[in-house]
Amino acid sequence: MSGSAITPWVVGNWKMNPMRADAKQLVQELKQLLQDHVIDESQCHIGVAPISLALSNVQAQLSAGNRTVYTVAQDLSRIAGTGAYTGEISAELLKDSGIDFVLVGHSERREIFGDSPAIVNEKVKNAIDAGLTVIYCVGESLEQRENGQAEQTVLQQICDIASVVQADQWERVVVAYEPIWAIGTGKTASPADAQAMHAKIREGLSQITPMGQSMAILYGGSVKPENAVELAACPDINGALVGGASLNAESFYKIAHAFANTK
Repeated sequence: MSGSAITPWVVGNWKMNPMRADAKQLVQELKQLLQDHVIDESQCHIGVAPISLALSNVQAQLSAGNRTVYTVAQDLSRIAGTGAYTGEISAELLKDSGIDFVLVGHSERREIFGDSPAIVNEKVKNAIDAGLTVIYCVGESLEQRENGQAEQTVLQQICDIASVVQADQWERVVVAYEPIWAIGTGKTASPADAQAMHAKIREGLSQITPMGQSMAILYGGSVKPENAVELAACPDINGALVGGASLNAESFYKIAHAFANTK
């Protein structure tokens, strides 16, 4: 059984971009495109993940649009609640600000900022316990792929969170597969390779939870309008986590349109 009946997700991860005026213009352009060329919410869920400084402003801008576009936090604290933790933003503070979605486990957090599996688990648990939906990122390095360890690495990352996600909480987990070697490099896993990994992820999820067959699994890694249709045609690819292309409203819209009209 494939995930072809799942409503796709297309989420733009802005990372540490852009400046405030550019962010405002980007949102305005996206809203205009979605107004002029409607993508029905039943065809595709759409979200953007701005920097934490911009979460509330972007959310306010998007709320005035003709359809729901979710505002997604790029990360959260491993510490729950409130307290003397300088620079941290907890799951509860995100929820209190009306943010319902958060990225966890992105390879840049793991590789650059030292988010170990234990830290990632704390973040996932805090997010879900606070009522957030987690977009959980997994992926292998080029070395791991060349050594034949890609599937083992990714499935281990899926298993890592099984201890902190309760049976009835898997419905609030979206998985995003991003091969590290394809992030920001212009390289993309072939649709066949991406589909093969997505199928393995779905198989692994289904061994952990009965919800595995209905969970959305997104592909990330140099997704652009030129490859979106081919990726969207793969039965177990249920959307995209988009990096650089999400900083251009027209490119991001075209990717969302591809998934909305291919699935």
